[in-house]
Amino acid sequence: MQVVPYKDSTQSKKSQVSEMFNGISGQYDQMNRLITFGVDLKWRKRLIQKVASLSPKNVLDVATGTGDLALAIAKKTKAQVIGLDISAGMLAVGAEKIKTAHLESRVEMILGDSESIVFDDHSFDVVTVAFGVRNFEHLERGLQEIKRVLKPGGMLAILETSVPTNPIFKVGYLLHTRLVLPLISKLFATDKRAYSYLVASASSFPYNETFTAILKKVGFSKAYYQRQTFGAACIYYATK
Repeated sequence: MQVVPYKDSTQSKKSQVSEMFNGISGQYDQMNRLITFGVDLKWRKRLIQKVASLSPKNVLDVATGTGDLALAIAKKTKAQVIGLDISAGMLAVGAEKIKTAHLESRVEMILGDSESIVFDDHSFDVVTVAFGVRNFEHLERGLQEIKRVLKPGGMLAILETSVPTNPIFKVGYLLHTRLVLPLISKLFATDKRAYSYLVASASSFPYNETFTAILKKVGFSKAYYQRQTFGAACIYYATK
């Protein structure tokens, strides 16, 4: 069964995700730092270092949200960066960040669907996604669209949560997701169901070898992953 934000809704997952992120856009960044205790910044930094090593001319950040990754890539590289997201609320927060950073000439926020990307074939050197592929309504369709807009030889880099395989670390992960996160949500979140969804979607995501197998199935090559923080997250890399 597909994990959705609002189980009592008849809307598609895509519509629910857009509505959910519009509703929490103002507090999303703060909640993200609380939920991960700030360690997600280290995960992003490792992904960005890999992207920067390729000296890309242009980068598409899919499911960009409030633009954290897009902005960080622009600061670390000379690339033109486009952030794509289905939530106008999240993009509005990102646009303010871009303005504050004086990067309007190199970072652009675009409202759009990751499963029907508006750009031509072979448009980007690199495509990135941070904590977004689990929100795709049709995972393989979204990955195929990403492959389409990548240039031949271009790289896909995905940062996504996962579940530790080590029994000891897995217990710690489960305690964090089942006790700590609900408490944080109860104290700080305006939409409790939204954060319940984020936990559920992370737990149900096909991580590690299962996800690299999906990347290969849709046509990517050299797909591999690097565990982060004992397996609480993974960075996946693949080549077109």
